[in-house]
Amino acid sequence: MAHIVVADDDMHICELIGVYLRNEGFEVTEAEDGAAALSLVQTVQVDLVILDIMMPEMDGWDLCRALREEYPDLPLMMISAKGEPAHKVKGFRLGTDDYMTKPFDTLELVMRVKALLKRYRITSTQTIYLGILQLNRQAYKVIRGDDSFALPLKEFELLYKLASYPGQIFTRGQLIEQIWGFGYDGDDRTVDVHIKRLRNRFAGDAYQFKIETVRGLGYRLEVNG
Repeated sequence: MAHIVVADDDMHICELIGVYLRNEGFEVTEAEDGAAALSLVQTVQVDLVILDIMMPEMDGWDLCRALREEYPDLPLMMISAKGEPAHKVKGFRLGTDDYMTKPFDTLELVMRVKALLKRYRITSTQTIYLGILQLNRQAYKVIRGDDSFALPLKEFELLYKLASYPGQIFTRGQLIEQIWGFGYDGDDRTVDVHIKRLRNRFAGDAYQFKIETVRGLGYRLEVNG
């Protein structure tokens, strides 16, 4: 049973989300602010966090930043009355995996939660099926049928990261931090160069996926069909 933390100072929202998620078999714990949510994640096993932006003690921006730095593979979903594109961009840049605007449809929220957990579980197996390819992170091999081949390490890590979250937008800054590390001295163009190499390697409809540029944000991988 997946354990989900819902962080929102509006307890009516927390209770509403909790009812729908519990009906789907999830364990849910409510937190009244960002500080309480962070404390929960640090003390018990948590599989996903749903967080509001406007909260006392620690707001959603700071909570998202803290969680992403400490738990880079923990799925995060922001919910907020702030629906402007600039706020969504900020959320994705801080590391959220999904962003929903209040008022939201509770059934859609449940489906998005399930989708995020599915991506997370695929990531944790260290093997991803991407179209006709299999990405094996334990061996750092790309497998196609009976053949396998290796990619340069950073190219593999970049493809694996994007394929772990199909449809998810990653900014160049996020990819630099997660693939090259916080101490990397290069610039964002490094990501562009590696993306171009991956596109050249896996060009054509036969591979059943493509890496798209999202203007002003970064990149996302889309699976065809």
